[in-house]
Order: sequence, then structure tokens, then C-alpha cells
Amino acid sequence: MAVAVTTKTAWKLQEIMAHSSNVSSVVLGKGSGRMLATGGDDCRVNIWSVSKPNCIMSLTGHTSPIESLQVNPNEKLIVAGSRSGSIRVWDLEAAKVLRSLPGHKANICSLHFHPFGSFVASGSLDTNIKLWDVRRKGCIFTFKGHTEAVRCLRFSPDGKWVASAADDHTVKLWDLTAGKLMFEFTGHTGPVNVVEFHPNEYLLASGSSDRTVRFWDLEKFQVVSCIEEEATPVRCVLFNPDGCCLYSGFQDSLRVYGWEPERCFDVVLVNWGKVADLSISNNQLIGVSFAQSTVSSFVVDLSRVPKSDSIPHGLIRDDQPLVPPTPTGSSLRRIYDRPSTSCSKPQSRVKHNSESERHSPSSEDDRDEKESKAEIQNQEDYKEIFQPKNAICRTPPRSEPFPAPPEDEPGTAKEAAKPSQAVDVQTSLPKQELPDPVQRPPVASSTSLTRTEPSVIPAARNEPIGLKASDFLPAVKNQSQTELVDEEAMSQIRKGHETMCVVLTSRHKNLDAVRAVWSISDIKNSLDSAVAINDLSVVVDLLNIVNQKPSLWKLDLCTIVLPQIEKLLQSKYESYVQTGCTSLKLILQRFLPLITDILAAPPSVGVDISREERLHKCKLCYKQLKNISNVVKNKSGLSGRHGSAFRELLLLMAVLD
Repeated sequence: MAVAVTTKTAWKLQEIMAHSSNVSSVVLGKGSGRMLATGGDDCRVNIWSVSKPNCIMSLTGHTSPIESLQVNPNEKLIVAGSRSGSIRVWDLEAAKVLRSLPGHKANICSLHFHPFGSFVASGSLDTNIKLWDVRRKGCIFTFKGHTEAVRCLRFSPDGKWVASAADDHTVKLWDLTAGKLMFEFTGHTGPVNVVEFHPNEYLLASGSSDRTVRFWDLEKFQVVSCIEEEATPVRCVLFNPDGCCLYSGFQDSLRVYGWEPERCFDVVLVNWGKVADLSISNNQLIGVSFAQSTVSSFVVDLSRVPKSDSIPHGLIRDDQPLVPPTPTGSSLRRIYDRPSTSCSKPQSRVKHNSESERHSPSSEDDRDEKESKAEIQNQEDYKEIFQPKNAICRTPPRSEPFPAPPEDEPGTAKEAAKPSQAVDVQTSLPKQELPDPVQRPPVASSTSLTRTEPSVIPAARNEPIGLKASDFLPAVKNQSQTELVDEEAMSQIRKGHETMCVVLTSRHKNLDAVRAVWSISDIKNSLDSAVAINDLSVVVDLLNIVNQKPSLWKLDLCTIVLPQIEKLLQSKYESYVQTGCTSLKLILQRFLPLITDILAAPPSVGVDISREERLHKCKLCYKQLKNISNVVKNKSGLSGRHGSAFRELLLLMAVLD
């Protein structure tokens, strides 16, 4: 009988030596997700097919290192910008340079193709944005307004606007028809690295080095939501093709976000380092990164990543009801208009003009062709991709997704198969206890035959753990004996009732005592009293209140709370674990940079009592955080919302290693 093999959620596809010198830019073709272009300090642009080890084509002509690359939607053209400010456009099917576009005075930091016409937008270190007509080899318009380098450009899906992100902490929206600035979005506190339009709605997402992702409404020109829980700068973002969620690439992780309300659906650990670009194909997300002269590609299986229609992963409090996300395509926001006239006419005209210009080039074009070459390294792959016999299948085969490798450690690894949405906590069972699967329904495969108490008790459940209604009733000796004696039934029901009343009464008194201390003193003393009571339920109740107001947190509080958090994270109660994760996340975000800075600072001259006290507290917190990091590391391989929360904490605690 064949055994089902658990496959990975994310894996490394390949690593290639892309250039003879350092790689400076990489980009994926968004049409197929199978085309990869790399630019290097050797002034070359190399074309690859994802998952194939050999270079298909090498484009030369630039005299300075490549700084930015972009492939057009149908993957027939590629544009490259260099450090000197020059831009060159190549026709991949004709294997020749199409245009050289001089005009910028400094590094080309960003490029993007218009979705319909043969137009290119370029952003530079000279702070200018230029719109180019590739057919006429000229600059149509120059947009001025940014004060620092323009890092990212994106045309809107209807082709009417272009959004720009820059190091001056702003996102600007430009009207192509009017040739002027429509709106400037402010709110980021660091350089804005990426912007991306929603594929359908009037919505714009931006990611910044300030470690936030912001969503902007393009009708009301205001912020929709802001996600501020990141540990590293946002490097790239990409909406799901149906617009249900946003994928954000960070250092060694992929995060899945919703925006109304803002939430993190999942965190996937991917060892891709500083990811440079993302693309989606066959329900798989492909990510690429580069280091020195090598380029690595990674795959994430999106079928195993929760999106907006699933329970969000991360830190969720019991007292916060889940708000269902707004369905895609709702009437909350306008939808882009894509008139057929604006799509079809420019395309046919561009094709006609570009063909005529190829056959009758100007003298300047002749010089460009002599200086620029397309060296075809792999003739078979080149013909398969760019000159196929069947024009319909122009790109590498896209019908088959990349095969997922088997899981290394199915029991503990991150990529283990996730439980169904109806099951929040997965209980592990020995294989020998499971009966023949033919005799047992599949839905019961995650529960034991004997009714044992699970290792983790869910926060939300329909019945008490370890109890059945039949346990409260007398055993029936035979089928005819169906009458029950009232006294016996009540006796069974009352078993343990008095004990539970005593427990709840004691908890109520303890909370009253903690509240009395808080009313006459401060939060620190009230937490001290809660810890002294030696009842974790009281600590959880108090932390659930403090977590709602981060301004209450002080360094003194951390020294008291961290030992309790270590206990909460190892509790069998799901609600305790959630509260511990929320508190630990607040401490890491607000105090870990301070703690590491103080510990790394040189000793002061003279006696500074307050500094010595602060240093002592930081050392104590650091030691406690190191202990907690071992717990977090051990639990980061769990499935479901617990696993996502622990993996997120593990990323935040990376500086401790």
C-alpha cells in the first residue's frame, strides 16, 4: 500500500552562477513566472529559464553596471537601466537591441512597462521620472516632484496612472493624461521600496524600510490600513491574481496580508535571504534573490498557504471576534476600467511601427546595433521559448507546476501539511494505534480511539475537554431499562460542581485583590501581586488588559513579565499561549532594540547609578529572552495559527543569536 509523502510548503529550486562579477539586479517575467533576467557589474543582461541551469541569451551594450531591469507583460521586450543613466530596450524574439534611451543624469533605480502600449517609465537617482515612447525613441514627459531617488514605479492596470515610491518617504500618484501629480501619500517614516496596484480595485499597497506595509484608497486618497509588525524592511510585494490577499517578501520570510481589517494570514519561512522579486504561476509563488555572483530561486506552494477565506494565522485574542474579510469584487471600491479600444489599437500600431523600424533603422540605431549584441548561449532553449513552431505556446511549458520535494521532518518542520480549517490544534498519535483506514472515516483520523485529554486545549470548543454527556448518566444494563432515576442523574451532574465553584470564587477574589493594588498604586505593583498569587489564570487576565495599551509597558514590567511568558508559552491552554505570544511580541518590538543598544554601548566614565540600574535590567531581560528563544525555536515547527505565531516571534528574536 502506497504511503502518502508529505511535501514541503517552500523549497529552494536552484542556484546559478549568473555573472562573472557581482549581480546587481534580477527580475522575473510576470506573464509566465518562468523567465528570469539578471543584470551584473559586468554590464551584461543574461536571460534564463527558471529551473534550467544554462543561460539562454546574453545581452551586451551597456558600458556601466546594470542597476534595474524589467520585462514587458508578454515577455517579448526587456529594458535595462545602468549606473550611468542610460536605458536600452531589447527585442527578445529578434535577439537585437530595439532602442537606446539617453536622458537621465544618474543611476536608473526603477523601470516599468505600460500594460498596453509600447511605453516605459523610468525613475532615477536624479529624482526625475521619465515616460518613454519605445516606438519613437523619445521622452514623452518628465515628472518632477520627488526629492530623493525613485525606487519603484508601477503603471495602474488601466494604464492611466503611474505610482512612484522614493527614498523621500513618499508615494506619489501621477496622471498620465494630464501629465501632473494627482496625489502625494505621506505616512511612511523611511524610504519606500515598493508599490503595487491591486489587480481590480482602486487600491495601492506600499512597503517601506520603516518595516510597515500601507494600503491606500485611490478614490478617497487616504490610508485604508497599516501593518506595523515587521521585523525587517519590506523588500517586495505582490497581490494574488484574484486580489484576495497581498504577499510581502521579507528577509527569509513570506507574509500573507489582508487589509480590511489589517491582519496577517500566514508567515512562511523561506531561506531566500534578501528576496528581490516575486511572481505567481500555477498556484505557486516564485521568488528570486541574489548574493555576489549567484542567483537563487525559491518556490512556495500557495495551495497550502492560507488566504482571506481562511482563519488568519498569528496572534488572535479570545475576546476579539474575527471579522470576515470583504469579498473580492465588492462595491466598496471602484474597479478599473479596461476599455478594449485602449488595449487593441496601440498594440496593433506598435507592432506595425516596430516592424518597419527594424527593417529601416536610422544611423543612430545602426550604431546601437553594432555596440549591442545578443549572444545566444543555448540555441535549443532560445528557439523553444522565443521562436517556437507553435505560436500559442511561446513560453516554457506552464501547465505543470514545479514538483515539491518531500518533507525533511514531517513531524516538526514548518512545511508540514496544515490541518483543515475546522481543526485548530493537531494532536499527534502513534501510528500503531490507528486502525485500518478502510474501517475508519477520514474525518476521525486526527482523534484517538480512546478519549484522552489532548496536549493542547483549544481556546474555542463546543464541549468540555474529556467529558461526554453519557458520562453524567447511569449506565444502562440492557436496552429495556430506559427509565432514569432523577436523584441518580442529579448526583452525576453535581460531581465536581462544588470544586469548580471554589476555583472560580478563588480566582474572582484574586482578581479583586490585583485590581485593588492597581487602584492605589501602579501597574508594576499590581503585576507583582498577580505573580505572587502563583495563579497563571490571573496573570493571563491582567496581561490581556495590559496588551491592549502598549504605552503601559516599561522596562521594569518586562523583568517581571518575561518569566511568566515563558510559562505561558509552554501551557497546554491555547488562550494562555496566545496571550503569551502577544505580550512577547510587544516586548520584542518596543524594547529589544533598546536592550541590545544598551548592552553594546561602551561603559560610561564615572558613576551613573540610573544607567547602572538600567544596564542591570537589560542584562536580566536579555537572559530571560534567551531562555524564551529556546522555547520559541522548539515550537516554531507547529502547524496552524500557533506555528505562525511562533515563527513570527522567531524572526523577531533573530538578533539574539
